[in-house]
Amino acid sequence: MAAMTRTTTPAREAGDTWLASCARRPELAFEVWDMDGLAPIHCIHWLAAEAQLSVALQALRRIPQRHRGPLLLDPDLDTAWWLVAPDAAEELADVRLLTVHPAGWPLHCPPTPRPAAGRFWLHAPDGRGRLTDPVHLASALGPGGPRILAEAFG
Repeated sequence: MAAMTRTTTPAREAGDTWLASCARRPELAFEVWDMDGLAPIHCIHWLAAEAQLSVALQALRRIPQRHRGPLLLDPDLDTAWWLVAPDAAEELADVRLLTVHPAGWPLHCPPTPRPAAGRFWLHAPDGRGRLTDPVHLASALGPGGPRILAEAFG
């Protein structure tokens, strides 16, 4: 009797499923991740706010956990990307330490559970669509940093 072989689809992380749903071709994102590559996820349901790595890590300590969303790091490029709401560009426009990429810009992402090409998620998407609060991000990076945040929310 011949042994039956079954082809199964690997279990996917909720964050990967959510990220892939933001891609123009979700199935290609999974294929790229299966090959340990970076999938181009176009900023449609969110925007990518880019900062120098050390700046982003300092800001991270100033943002309460409940207001943090996904944060992607690339130490080789000394760069970090926060995922923020699509309408956050105006709120973050005056924050000189950030570059907010326009809608449709491709952010090349690794899968959520493991690094790829030197990039990794310090705070991975969890599948619920949670994003970084732009008010807290601006306060953490803007002039006065935590002092302004305390005055605004204290």
